[in-house]
Amino acid sequence: MHDLSKTIEILERTPAVLRSVLLGVSGFWANGRYGQGTWCAYEVVGHLIVAERDDWMPRLRRILEHGEQRPFDPFAHDATVSPGSNIPLAGLLDEFESLRSTNLRDLRAMNMTQTDLSRTGIHPSLGRVTAAQLLSTWAVHDLHHIRQACLAMAWQYREAVGPWKAYLNTLSR
Repeated sequence: MHDLSKTIEILERTPAVLRSVLLGVSGFWANGRYGQGTWCAYEVVGHLIVAERDDWMPRLRRILEHGEQRPFDPFAHDATVSPGSNIPLAGLLDEFESLRSTNLRDLRAMNMTQTDLSRTGIHPSLGRVTAAQLLSTWAVHDLHHIRQACLAMAWQYREAVGPWKAYLNTLSR
């Protein structure tokens, strides 16, 4: 069974985790990738901002207001803010923190019950999903992208670690 309080434990910490890891780091760390077609830490934060605006809460509201009668709008999984946008990383971190704070305030104000969590909506490619599944995915999505940002940063030293690379599974691809 989904436990909303445990989901919120993760959701409320993500902005601080990213701020702690990324605020003030050089472009070497913020803009490095771990291979072609991968995201750098900057783009991860940009993606979380887009998802915060267009994905989680709009979809939750759609489930609660319309159920399966109105499918979710598609969400571009590759949507992000590029380093070429010239927005400082500190500005992205501030924006993400503000959006997340608003979304968590709104989520708490919904006073969701187990009945609400079991309500269903229609995802454009996955089909029927529950509110609990959506909320669980939101938390795991955060953890996934924290990992991705850290992987992109670690990859910048993949050769510098020398023989220790054998002990660091983060650096094998």
